[in-house]
Amino acid sequence: MSFLTVVYASLFYLAALILLAGLVNKIAQYARTPAPLKIPTTPAPVTKGGVVFRLVREVVLFESLFKGNKWTWLFGWIFHFGLFLVTLRHLRYFMDPVWLPIELVQPFGIYGGMAMVVGLAGLWGRRFLVDRVRYITGPSDHLILALLIGIGLTGLGMTFVVHVDVVSVKQFFLGLMSFHLQPLPADPLLLLHLLLVAILMIVFPYSKLLHAPGLFFSPTRNQVDNPREERHLSPWARRLEQ
Repeated sequence: MSFLTVVYASLFYLAALILLAGLVNKIAQYARTPAPLKIPTTPAPVTKGGVVFRLVREVVLFESLFKGNKWTWLFGWIFHFGLFLVTLRHLRYFMDPVWLPIELVQPFGIYGGMAMVVGLAGLWGRRFLVDRVRYITGPSDHLILALLIGIGLTGLGMTFVVHVDVVSVKQFFLGLMSFHLQPLPADPLLLLHLLLVAILMIVFPYSKLLHAPGLFFSPTRNQVDNPREERHLSPWARRLEQ
């Protein structure tokens, strides 16, 4: 087994461990954080079913962002939808045989990569061109956007510029999943792409990208607007009353 294969296999095992442990820790922290007040953003649903529907609209349509800023919503939605298609396209590297829906989405995944880069470029440009956004933008914001754009551009580069042996790449990742290492092609663009992906996995649990799971724990979104019908008590407050 080549030294390069061992290094990248070790890197992805480490990145996967950090990603999983970091996500579990943060989600547990979110779940333990008390919400002592009834603070749903109005107009808010008055039933649990309405809350579920509201969260679905937030996840799929970015409803609150649409109401806040149309340009940010447009670029954000383009990026996330493109990322969704790219993720579906890349599932083929982790399954054998490939499911029919994943096969059908393959051509659209290429356009998803383009949409992903366009959306990110718009979101990054906003951090330079809008004064109030530039004021609150830190180095970490630029680094995360640069990392995501780098992943998108290297992925598109392997599609349109320098083609790689995708069969060998798939065998490498299937081997990782079964703990039976397979050789990784030594294409420079592929190695850069995979390195950036591993870095993203490592920093994800400790970055602003955690708004993905954090949305479901936001009291402004997940609370029923029924303060008159039902007294709101967080778990720690209930223990104090007992």
